[in-house]
Amino acid sequence: MTAGRRAVLAVMAGGLLAGCTGTKNGGGTSAASSSGPAGTGAGEAATPTPGAHPSAAASAARPAVTRAEIVARYGRSAPHTWGFDAPGVVHTLPHTTRDVALTFDACGGPGGSGYDRALVDFLRARHIPATLFINSRWIDANPAEFHRLAADPLFEIANHGTRHRPLSVTGRSAYGIPGTRGAGEVYDEIAGNQAKLTRLLGAPPRFFRSGTAYCDDVAARIVTDLGERFVSFSVNGDGGATFTAEQVHATVASARAGSVVLCHMNHPEGGTARGIASAVPHLLATGHRFVRLSDALHWT
Repeated sequence: MTAGRRAVLAVMAGGLLAGCTGTKNGGGTSAASSSGPAGTGAGEAATPTPGAHPSAAASAARPAVTRAEIVARYGRSAPHTWGFDAPGVVHTLPHTTRDVALTFDACGGPGGSGYDRALVDFLRARHIPATLFINSRWIDANPAEFHRLAADPLFEIANHGTRHRPLSVTGRSAYGIPGTRGAGEVYDEIAGNQAKLTRLLGAPPRFFRSGTAYCDDVAARIVTDLGERFVSFSVNGDGGATFTAEQVHATVASARAGSVVLCHMNHPEGGTARGIASAVPHLLATGHRFVRLSDALHWT
């Protein structure tokens, strides 16, 4: 385990929960330059290609897996892992010496349906691509903002679940949030928002992150069976939106090439926007480049 990974796990206690259901500290800093997907230099404007990723068409062509099939396949399976590290879960970007993926969760529900406009405005102004993990409840609370984000080629939309639940086949909880209870509820948590996003976007989402980012190995396999990749993180950038701007800066600015940074875009009162705005130019100045997950992770 790397020092960075140990640091990530050390700040997790209570952090991801707060990003979706609780209150946070404030804080702030300022702005800077940009980057792009593979082929652009550090500091150059990102130019992601609009529209669905080529693999989206392949995903759409797959036969639908039904709830009954998932229950029959996994209803008696016993999990062997619980946490952020189930087999097949993505934590880092492969084969890169400079790329960093910024990912932002929009969790929805009580205390978690805000919209960090300052954060999004900064990313747009500096042409910083990002992957946005959006929960069904956040879409319902912010339909106009969702459609604007979905139409912006800087961003790709990913699945953050239907009810923002930890993904478990045994009902295990994380940070006080009850997990899904059985393969059928795992299916519901993934497929409910998957269907909504597919309808709204015209193509299925490629990536999934559960509420709290917790999952067991059986639930992670169900994500794969439903045509998505479970993406966790290697850098907990804002401590579940509890960090001050100075803390966000210190954490995100220390990200190494290949990092998947997790922050939140549903708590505008927190320090995320200002911390990101000061960390991004630091990373650019040290030769890093920002990419969406689909720019770095390819289906085989």
